[in-house]
Amino acid sequence: MEHAISLFIRSIFVDNMIFASFLGMCSYLAVSKNVKTSLGLGLAVTFVLLVTVPVNYLLQTKVLDPMGLGYLSFILFIAVIAGITQLVEMIVERFSPSLYNALGIFLPLIAVNCAIMGASLFMQQRIALAPTSTQYIGGVVDAIVYALGSGLGWLLAIVGLAAIREKMAYTRVPKSFQGLGITFITVGLMAMAFMCFSGLKI
Repeated sequence: MEHAISLFIRSIFVDNMIFASFLGMCSYLAVSKNVKTSLGLGLAVTFVLLVTVPVNYLLQTKVLDPMGLGYLSFILFIAVIAGITQLVEMIVERFSPSLYNALGIFLPLIAVNCAIMGASLFMQQRIALAPTSTQYIGGVVDAIVYALGSGLGWLLAIVGLAAIREKMAYTRVPKSFQGLGITFITVGLMAMAFMCFSGLKI
């Protein structure tokens, strides 16, 4: 139980996909203009992670590794991610057309969001870590916890940036910093703030 809590907290704050690994930056910067849209995309990414990482874990440990087919992991991971993303796209289009229209091309692009693939590859690396490490993944429950934490970390990052950008719309930003300039500065400051968590002994 303590290991799962540690893995969950680390995946949100210490090993945050955005601020520690800079994965998923394209949609992170493009969609984070308002909180509602960012929340919708963040929840979609979290759901895709929550499904794909455990499925990929089971494929890796129960199918590929026992059969000596580890070299096929990339292909299978991509197929699983693409399938789940297609499912999410159909669900959002069916139940929330406004969110579907607001997300536009970035909803199907979840399939090529490097944060999704990165989580599966990091999971693959953590399987090999010694069980004494707080970062290792030793079961499907750990994979679920890691996926949920990674998704919530990405959600926290994009909603936080969206809230700041909404406030900045009413401030006088110097002309030379307007647009992506001030956004990059804000992301850098947020990343520095999240670095404070790296010293925690969880």
